[in-house]
Amino acid sequence: MTAIEQYLLDTYRASQHGTPMPPPPGHDDVAVLREARTYEQFRAVLDGAPGRHPWRSALHRRLTRRHLT
Repeated sequence: MTAIEQYLLDTYRASQHGTPMPPPPGHDDVAVLREARTYEQFRAVLDGAPGRHPWRSALHRRLTRRHLT
């Protein structure tokens, strides 16, 4: 059963029983990703590394790396 099918089944059951509707699938995905990023930045600071955005730092390193040829 897919997430959409489960959501439709849950909304039908909620409407039959008069309970609140469940949130749609993926509703809190962005918040979870932000919280994971914040946690990783927090862990980096505790480990003594800069608390910058890890993807931005990696991209900066990649773009500014000098080619040895």
